[in-house]
Amino acid sequence: MVYPIDENIYQGGIPCLEYLTSEQAELINKNSNTVKFNKKDIVFKQNTRTSHVMFVQSGLIKIYKEGRNKKVIIFKIVTPGHFLANISIFGEDTFRYSASAIENAEILFIDIACFKEVMEQNGRFAILLIQLLSADNLYFFDKLMAQNQKQLPGRVADIILYFSKQIFNSNSFEFPMSRTELAELAGTTKESFIRTLTEFKNDKIIDIEGKNVKINSLNIIETLSKLG
Repeated sequence: MVYPIDENIYQGGIPCLEYLTSEQAELINKNSNTVKFNKKDIVFKQNTRTSHVMFVQSGLIKIYKEGRNKKVIIFKIVTPGHFLANISIFGEDTFRYSASAIENAEILFIDIACFKEVMEQNGRFAILLIQLLSADNLYFFDKLMAQNQKQLPGRVADIILYFSKQIFNSNSFEFPMSRTELAELAGTTKESFIRTLTEFKNDKIIDIEGKNVKINSLNIIETLSKLG
């Protein structure tokens, strides 16, 4: 479902827009729409052409890539208040990965030509966006290093900390994804992921019932994450 955005959205939420002139903000406003997605809806598919800059207003979006034999790797979860697919949008004209809604979500779509025009006009706005893009690049670099160097307990600890600190900001939370998806995010098999969670539970590091998780020893989880 698509509907025009309200100009009041520019009073907050999207980073960097406070540095735009009223004319630039109006230009973006006229070339934007908010799209509602239901849980599991595809936002975009890898190898399709980029046409819009996307900003998550509500809900959680997973970024993933389908490889050989339909093997899936989930790179990250994008939360409200963040741009979606910065690397593909500013790097080339096709998406290198896919995105889908983990839960009901709303995403602001801004015409990419209009957005780039404003970037060319406003250097400070462009620099701040480059900083956001750099942060995305560093995240992917750190994740690649972690999956190549850490043992499974360290990677599972990373996932628990990821949801605890970056997604929910709480030591008690509900996994918003299936065990298969969590394993894809951790870079392991479903069976290995479940086995490691069970070991954490048996060692009383966490309590887990279904998708509900409570961290009993944040110190141990952080140590496992750090030492790998």
